[in-house]
Amino acid sequence: MFIMGFDQARAGGLLRGFHEWLAVRKGELSSQHWLGRVLAEALPDLRFRGFENLRLEQKQERQAVDRLFSLVLEFLDVRDDPRALASMYAQYHSL
Repeated sequence: MFIMGFDQARAGGLLRGFHEWLAVRKGELSSQHWLGRVLAEALPDLRFRGFENLRLEQKQERQAVDRLFSLVLEFLDVRDDPRALASMYAQYHSL
């Protein structure tokens, strides 16, 4: 929620392109919300049935949060590099 709130405070500017970057990383388009994609990557054995039914153990929460922050930091490196960002969008449009 912290990341989503911060993104909203920045008018969506913090994570603009994050969904597309995740798609390029995996080489596949998806309509799944980026949060679900991050959760699936952090906890591959989790049977996700929607956020309203999501109950994580403390260890799982830590894994998910750690993975989210590492992905966001990776993404920010790309987002802040004009060439890398342009390349990422070109790759996204070719998917």
